Amino acid sequence: MVAAANSLVGKPYKYGGGHRSFYDSAYDCSGAVSYILHKGGKLDGRPLVSKEFFDYGKKGYGDHVTIYVRKGHVFMEICGLRFDTGGTWNSTGPRWKPERRGLKGYYVRHPRGL
Repeated sequence: MVAAANSLVGKPYKYGGGHRSFYDSAYDCSGAVSYILHKGGKLDGRPLVSKEFFDYGKKGYGDHVTIYVRKGHVFMEICGLRFDTGGTWNSTGPRWKPERRGLKGYYVRHPRGL
């Protein structure tokens, strides 16, 4: 999953990016999370939109991978490192984010087994 996330770093943000297919030239939040989970063998079929992550996997924090979802946004942590499309004014698009994000209003999920 880390290698999959690394392959998205530097791609631009695009609303709806990564939704028709796991493979795209730009990604939004749910497209990026879907791609990483797919490459990690934890999502088959099709990419999910952010609201579908409310029912993804299991409730609570994972041992290695945790997904945070609220209305209109989803991001993930892999081994404690945040991968997100939102952030400071100069860092939109799928990237590793060193700063913490406020979690108020987010539901916490994780892939089974991780």
